[in-house]
Amino acid sequence: QMQLVESGGGLVQPGGSLRLSCAASGRTFSTYTMGWFRQGPGKEREFVAAVSWSASNTYYADSVKGRFTISRDNAKNTVYLQMNSLNSEDTAGYYCAAGYQVATMNEPSMYRYWGQGTQVTVSS
Repeated sequence: QMQLVESGGGLVQPGGSLRLSCAASGRTFSTYTMGWFRQGPGKEREFVAAVSWSASNTYYADSVKGRFTISRDNAKNTVYLQMNSLNSEDTAGYYCAAGYQVATMNEPSMYRYWGQGTQVTVSS
């Protein structure tokens, strides 16, 4: 069992930055692939970014590539999402997810555990 708690969301102006954090419980965090997904108003949940258990591999949605960076600290059981150059299209609830032996990093069904989400609103 693993519990995930996101934090760091909020209101930010276009062009601004935010860093989301996801704290995980459990001693097996370091063996899980961690992902971030988001769901905007009236939209389906979509993949944002993922990082492998060792942090050797990362994967990004085209819409965030070059603006967002995913990282993890296995000693702290935490995964981060640094978001820069935010725009209104990034407004969404952001969800952290954990999956074991994830073959397809952008596929939600590969992730077993999900957090409750944190809201990011980009507006002037």
